[in-house]
Amino acid sequence: MADLASGRPMSAAERLRIGSITKTFTATVVLQLAAEGQVVLDAPVERYLPGLIHGGGYDPQTITVRDLLRHTSGLPDHVDAMDWDHVAQIRYRHYEPRELVELALAQPPLDGGWHYSTTNYVIAGLIVKKVTGHSIGSEITRRIVRPLGLRDTYWPGDSLRILGPHSHSYFVQEHDGVPVRVDGTAWNMTFGDAGGALISSPLDMNRFFTALFSGGLLPAAQLRQMMTTVAADPERLWPGARYGLGLIASPLECGGWWWGHGGTVPGGHRAWEATTIDGRHAAFALTQVPSTQQAENDFLDTVQTVLCESR
Repeated sequence: MADLASGRPMSAAERLRIGSITKTFTATVVLQLAAEGQVVLDAPVERYLPGLIHGGGYDPQTITVRDLLRHTSGLPDHVDAMDWDHVAQIRYRHYEPRELVELALAQPPLDGGWHYSTTNYVIAGLIVKKVTGHSIGSEITRRIVRPLGLRDTYWPGDSLRILGPHSHSYFVQEHDGVPVRVDGTAWNMTFGDAGGALISSPLDMNRFFTALFSGGLLPAAQLRQMMTTVAADPERLWPGARYGLGLIASPLECGGWWWGHGGTVPGGHRAWEATTIDGRHAAFALTQVPSTQQAENDFLDTVQTVLCESR
């Protein structure tokens, strides 16, 4: 249901918060800048943002732009540092990107390897602003949303509302020890920034990924870079999953791979886009995040079924 109060059903044109699918948009902008010679993927973050990464035993000279985009920087996630027992203190306030980075750096350093961290993309957004003079939201709009005519996709800034036709979202919160479903549609998404702020629709997600994989957004060399993957943590994603530059890759039971990303926001919206190189798509939108591992597994099984049965 798009709205439990009215009983209105979901449709592919309903707007929603797409959470971490924003990462694919941000990575696309960074790769466009790389194609233009404005960003070097293997350059250290320190070249663009001197002094941003500090303390905690981190060496900013060894963390590269590529590390940010593929989650191999070793930086913690600021989302894990937030006080989720007091949601209202997070939900309605504005966060500055550098404030989010400081939240992450205050946590203990991570071991080496692959660690999913939205902070990586907050920093990538700051790099975009440094080299272009414009915010990541402005660059996504200028470089992707307008050229593709994505009518349902926009950067919300500080607005708590979702403009236009949209689904509500719901999460469960305890009141006096009793779990209660709460409408979580109103949310200030500055806490997600370049890693999670966008609003879109399943229709627009399909249009974006179609353009991406057909070469409409990136030159072939940069698309190959985007699709060059490393093994992801199976506990954070799932067994067999790999991660490129803003892209998840996962094997299909019927052969080949699907490519895409998922997004979850604490207010309850859950979005997913999975596509194959030959143009099959599966776009999903949920109004409440699955609460059990079995529900997550069922969700992934549905992706497999849709893509394999549409061959």
